[in-house]
Amino acid sequence: MKVVGLNLDIIWKNKAENFKLIENELHNVEADLFLLPEMFSTGFCMDASEVSDRNNESLEFLKKLSKDKNAAFCGSAPVEQNGNFYNRMYFVRPGGEVSFYDKRHLFSFSGEDKVYTPGKERVVVVYQGIRFLLQVCYDLRFPVFARNNNDYDAILYVANWPEKRVGAWEHLLKARAIENLSFVFGLNRIGTDGNNLFYQESSHCFFADGKEISEKQGNLVSAELNIDELKDFRTHFQFLNDRDSFSIQL
Repeated sequence: MKVVGLNLDIIWKNKAENFKLIENELHNVEADLFLLPEMFSTGFCMDASEVSDRNNESLEFLKKLSKDKNAAFCGSAPVEQNGNFYNRMYFVRPGGEVSFYDKRHLFSFSGEDKVYTPGKERVVVVYQGIRFLLQVCYDLRFPVFARNNNDYDAILYVANWPEKRVGAWEHLLKARAIENLSFVFGLNRIGTDGNNLFYQESSHCFFADGKEISEKQGNLVSAELNIDELKDFRTHFQFLNDRDSFSIQL
């Protein structure tokens, strides 16, 4: 499976312009699955009442792209539902089927936990024979929540992770791949947001042994996920069999 992530310099609070930018960047690009950053339509914004989707704007955009390109699309957007705001990660398939994950670990350092409502479910989706665990940005710091119970093959992280802490982002992505014997694709945004935070190019895809398998060209980062290679690796190194047994209370 070919996965392509877009290192997007998100335009602050401007959905229409971000939609145009994404379409232009991906115009001649082909893949099985496309990744967009956290809050790709607005930037990582705490003005939830101002920027949150009320009419599925970001979702409808993803559905259109998915149909037009005959590929799955994944990314997060701020959403209002029943009076609550969520940082919602969508996974949209070409046939229109939609799965979503609401970000569980809200970034209290920025006040996200005061504005948005945490998700209550751990979500795994299956696409073209590969099982994907959906995760958003700050979730990366909490390995218990992402522990592989033989229920997924790859983790998708979409993020707005600033340059000043990018070392943690890159080290933890590799750690999640190694400890869970899985692919890990972490897509970060680039540029400067409305809070004057700078984001350097730092998107990566790692194999289960911690080896980088992504390639970069312009604003695109791509990787081939070979599920047979992963299965062979897991058969040879059966480390997951020795993992601790525990349950998570959500």
